[in-house]
Amino acid sequence: MSWLMPAETAPQDRIWMAFPREGQTLGETLTEREAGYAAWAHVANTIAEFQPVSIVVDPTEMARAKQMLSAGITIHERTIDDFWMRDSGPTFVHDADGKLAAVDWVFNGWGGGDWTASGNDRDLARFIADLEGVPVVPSLLVNEGGGIHVDGEGTILLTETVQLDPGRNPNLDRTRVTEEMARTLGTTKAIWLPRGLERDYETFGTRGHVDIVACLPSPGVILLHDQRDPSHPDHAVMKDIRAQLAQETDAQSRGFQIIDLPAPETQTDAHGPVDWSYVNHLVINEAVIACAFNEPRADAQAQEILAAAYPGREIVGVDATELFARGGGVHCITQQQPKPRAQ
Repeated sequence: MSWLMPAETAPQDRIWMAFPREGQTLGETLTEREAGYAAWAHVANTIAEFQPVSIVVDPTEMARAKQMLSAGITIHERTIDDFWMRDSGPTFVHDADGKLAAVDWVFNGWGGGDWTASGNDRDLARFIADLEGVPVVPSLLVNEGGGIHVDGEGTILLTETVQLDPGRNPNLDRTRVTEEMARTLGTTKAIWLPRGLERDYETFGTRGHVDIVACLPSPGVILLHDQRDPSHPDHAVMKDIRAQLAQETDAQSRGFQIIDLPAPETQTDAHGPVDWSYVNHLVINEAVIACAFNEPRADAQAQEILAAAYPGREIVGVDATELFARGGGVHCITQQQPKPRAQ
């Protein structure tokens, strides 16, 4: 059986999310927790204005979720640990006939940090696959959806510090990971980035997820995080990554058109250099849900670049500061379910 992960621009049936539940990443104080709930709900309600949204809700949060979510959002009650659906949930693929299936990665809490638990999320992909009536593509690879980006034509972006992380896959090398991506996602060309953004290696980080670094809005094109302040550690990181990508080719042997997506002007918060990134956006059928950071000039510039990269889609900015304060952005908390491909 062959599988292919379509590009994120492919037609979608719905978006999957998980509603926050109390824990270290949501926040220690009532004010912090309320801000987290509001941020997740705002993203879900914004997407629901365009297309169906299904959200998994822990039993402890059902009352709150029903109060905060739009009436049209489908709620599925299930015990969960984390609420970053891109990572704990399935990655959807097509089979050779265009029918849908769901890849079930091993999720171990981004390498098994002592601040996270993953036991209740281990079979979340199978739970969602059963709800949708689609087969499961099992995998023994520890991986998360935020750690990959594909163009739908065979190209995949990966990060050495994610898939080759000793806390994830201590016995695997590039070749074996690349082969597993080819088996489960149909990719034929893996581009390995050396690392991710600096903040992503702190306590609540993912150790280098690619979805705040670079993405493939269309074949042969890369949207790339651009930190222009030399005092920020990501300036040097991205300089090296850009130089690498300028020499790479995709699965179809094309060189890349690199489109720089400048970082917001804010450089630091109370914890140090930020990893705020406009790369972490969600493409849906008629729109792009973009991260915004309460910076009118930078937000507008990013949305103009996204509009050119995704012609015909409305660009909708949502405040992502509370999401990034907890370790990710709009793309990290969502997962697209593509439509079956017409034959």
